[in-house]
Amino acid sequence: MSSLPPDRPDAPADAVQPSGFWDSPLRSRLALTAGAVVIMLLLLWWWRPLLLIPGTQPLVMSGGDPYLRALMRTISASESNVLRPYHVLYGHGYVWTLDVHPNRCEPIGQGPNRGNCSTAAGRYQLLYSTWLELAARHHPQRTDDPLDATGLSFAPVHQDMVVHAWLSEARWGNLSAQLRQGRVQPVLRRLSGTWTSLGYGIETNSMSRQLPRIYQQVLKEELNRAGRDAAEPDTEKQKKASQ
Repeated sequence: MSSLPPDRPDAPADAVQPSGFWDSPLRSRLALTAGAVVIMLLLLWWWRPLLLIPGTQPLVMSGGDPYLRALMRTISASESNVLRPYHVLYGHGYVWTLDVHPNRCEPIGQGPNRGNCSTAAGRYQLLYSTWLELAARHHPQRTDDPLDATGLSFAPVHQDMVVHAWLSEARWGNLSAQLRQGRVQPVLRRLSGTWTSLGYGIETNSMSRQLPRIYQQVLKEELNRAGRDAAEPDTEKQKKASQ
């Protein structure tokens, strides 16, 4: 028995509907939902971009120059933009312990150094040789024998302390003073020979162009933190230091 054509007014209610009757509104709803998500992410990026850049997370070390601290967070936004920056190896592998620098030479798969390997590790992607040199000068547990640097802790707080001391060296031409003058891009250019992803080196990445803006964002946080620390009573500071 034949059924009436579905487009006739007297067609039965259970007549077969044209293909796409339900999925057309469904597609519209999905498109609206996807659009709303995109808009929310864009607004999040505009208002709170640091939430989407895990490499800018606060330092573990306390104290220090707020301008250099902001610079260190900016460097790691490009060099180690992962949730566990202190544990990351070149190539985005991880190590579990940081008793010493891991000194694992990971293969380089692209760029001008393709075919070689890199021992870069930690939040600041320090080569093993660089770490030994810097730790022998700045590590709080260093001894008079530079060879002892091979056994020095690579813990997060020590990574921060060593790099902060390194950036404080006169060889850079007083980076803190330059940053106080707003000369962020000249500072990044100066450091790009060491950290090639800062925007002027041979291995820039998708984050490089964002670094001056990221610096301004984290600097606000660091200046606020420095203000809170300065206003904190001495007894509270001593209590925290003893913990």
